[in-house]
Amino acid sequence: MDEQAVDLIGLVKTVVEPLIEYKDDLDISSSETEDGSILIEISVNEEDAGKVIGRQGRVIKAIRTLARAAASRTDTHVEVELLD
Repeated sequence: MDEQAVDLIGLVKTVVEPLIEYKDDLDISSSETEDGSILIEISVNEEDAGKVIGRQGRVIKAIRTLARAAASRTDTHVEVELLD
């Protein structure tokens, strides 16, 4: 895992952790897709999923925007997904 992926995971963790109640169930992983972009997958407790999504998806959209802005410094494309 390259340094930028680690930085992006740290950023996402910093944003998501205060939102959730079951911090032990938080799992954030990253992988590189075929087209060279970074895929960050967030897994939380079922009861915390709504908090991470937010009303009308606003929170997860904000998380995606932050991750994309951080990755844009090195012209890297990043996708953030919340796993069921």
